[in-house]
Amino acid sequence: MRSLRFNGSRIVKTGLAIFLTATICVWFNWPPVFAVITAIVTIEPTVSDSIKKGLVRFPASAIGSAFAVLFITLFGNSPITYTLAAVATILVCFRLKLHAGLLVATLTSVAMVEVIHDHFLFSFFIRLGTTTIGLVVSTAVNMLVFPPNYSTDILKSIHSISGRAGSMLEHTFQTILFHPEANLQEDKKIAKQLTSEIRKTETLIHYQRDEASLYPWVRNREAELQMAERQLLFLDNFEYHLNALLRVPFQEIKWTQAEREIIMAAVTALANDLGQSIHFDREKHEKQLRSIHNLFWENSKQAVRSDQVQPAMFPPEFTILYELLTIYDLVDKFFDPNSVKAAQEAEK
Repeated sequence: MRSLRFNGSRIVKTGLAIFLTATICVWFNWPPVFAVITAIVTIEPTVSDSIKKGLVRFPASAIGSAFAVLFITLFGNSPITYTLAAVATILVCFRLKLHAGLLVATLTSVAMVEVIHDHFLFSFFIRLGTTTIGLVVSTAVNMLVFPPNYSTDILKSIHSISGRAGSMLEHTFQTILFHPEANLQEDKKIAKQLTSEIRKTETLIHYQRDEASLYPWVRNREAELQMAERQLLFLDNFEYHLNALLRVPFQEIKWTQAEREIIMAAVTALANDLGQSIHFDREKHEKQLRSIHNLFWENSKQAVRSDQVQPAMFPPEFTILYELLTIYDLVDKFFDPNSVKAAQEAEK
């Protein structure tokens, strides 16, 4: 369902914009190809992007059309006309910082050389008219048909990332505590995937915030977006500390079997919390945290009491417990009551 709304809706909107644009141009007896090109590239992920880039693409297309008329007047339909029209359009658009309209302007400039044979000034104004039709129609379609709404996708993506992070945390500690000879390459690969998913979700939040000026319901949910941003920041930090765990020389740890089982029980509970965020049990979470705290301070005291020369680096046990305590703190912040409520509403 998510794929249909995010990808399929844009395909439908693009097709509808093309049909309406071509229909209007045919009704005016204008060539629709330039308007259709403009309509295709104007369907952006957000309506605000369509408007902002449309305001750039219109003057850029006018520049491309003007150069096409100029050079076809001077050189006729020849190779040098195509070359000069394209190069001049690119240089001027780049100079004027019309980057968003550069592609459309260049295509318009080159395509016009082929279709203009006489009435050059009249052809120029027709191109401006077709460009305007493409911009207006595609922006209207983007605004009115399947208006962009990423709020549910954002919350579900955060929930998915937290679940995958919990599974990875559990697998990583299972390896560290009981299978130190195993290879963690797969875990490192998953960590990179988590980073990629976090960046994609940040993009969705950016898209959603862009719509605030156009849709009142987006402005009314600003608190929810801020909560999503905070949760994503916690997950980003979570992923950082997971990566730190993967770099610890865990083959050297000297915990007893009982200590390993205490740690594993706490990690399993933490992973379950991340995978089932709606049913977060804060009392159980704090109990597990105290057990890890006690083990951390006990290991710290043993390191201080040791008669051996103090090493240049922290013992791996100290580093692992420190990272685990940091992750516990991040999870505690992640499960703010308001964020849990938002996740519950997203599930409805």
